[in-house]
Amino acid sequence: MIIQTFFPTKAITNRDLEKEFPEWTADKIQQKVGIVSRHVASEDETPLDLAEQACNALFGDHPEIKGSIDYLLFCTQNPDHILPGNSSILQNRLGLSTEIGALDYNLGCSGYVYGLSLAKGLLLSHTAKGLLLVTAEAYTKRINPKDKGNRSIFGDAATATFLTETDARNIGEFVLGTDGNGANNLIIKNGGLRFPQGNAEEKSYGSGNIYTDNDLFMDGPEIFNFTIERVPTLIKKTLKKNALEQNDIKMFILHQANSYILSFLRKITRIPEKHFYLNMLNTGNTVSSTIPVALEDLLNSNIIQSGDKVLVAGFGVGYSYGATVLTIS
Repeated sequence: MIIQTFFPTKAITNRDLEKEFPEWTADKIQQKVGIVSRHVASEDETPLDLAEQACNALFGDHPEIKGSIDYLLFCTQNPDHILPGNSSILQNRLGLSTEIGALDYNLGCSGYVYGLSLAKGLLLSHTAKGLLLVTAEAYTKRINPKDKGNRSIFGDAATATFLTETDARNIGEFVLGTDGNGANNLIIKNGGLRFPQGNAEEKSYGSGNIYTDNDLFMDGPEIFNFTIERVPTLIKKTLKKNALEQNDIKMFILHQANSYILSFLRKITRIPEKHFYLNMLNTGNTVSSTIPVALEDLLNSNIIQSGDKVLVAGFGVGYSYGATVLTIS
């Protein structure tokens, strides 16, 4: 498994946000969500552009990979077009073979885990020999400028992960879940066929956050309740399904939602701090990219090494959640 990440050049710091929302101080933001700055795609930059940069950086470091790809998976909730999918356009931009499979899938914070499940199936069924799993998101383009809460949390990024059959055999058993009853708690209501985008009135929620139905809406308390209810059980079931105990895991990498939620989860699951990874300080919540960003950090710093087991768990919009165990090769 080889991972490459890419972040847009532009960054927004807590000090920048404090200038727009004086009551929302830089220190208060860091204390509440554990973020100091987040990268933001420029006006003419889309998740597809970010993905292209991540993939080209991967090929630059590992030129032998490019010719080995025969399947491309692209995870995003913000494609360039209704159709065709980003994966087809990315195949062409990257100059990949036309004799490959290419597939988009629409998932958020659980997207990387679901992508690994798809990759494992494709590789072990010999449908593919070399697979490129791409995550790319730009939630910041969907947030109302007056929504200080979501603007504090989300950042933009893309990642590219190359996997082979050997890597697939090092991916453990999955526990996956879906509960559409929570769909309205993290949603962009307008823009699809059910509710076409148009003029929409401003609404407020939380502590003076402003949005319209054209924008991203997140009910923080409900998302917190969902997370605390489902994720500890998800971790237990994943350990059991893989015949492991908690102390068999070198590092737990949970979706980097915000530090408050993660700290709460760590305490109730009784995972020691040294085995629980946090790395959103200068990136924010990058949605489907948070787990591969964390994995790359850990691999590059040699905190995780060959033979170590890592439990990865994603959860969020949908509601959708999933986890598995990776054995580092």
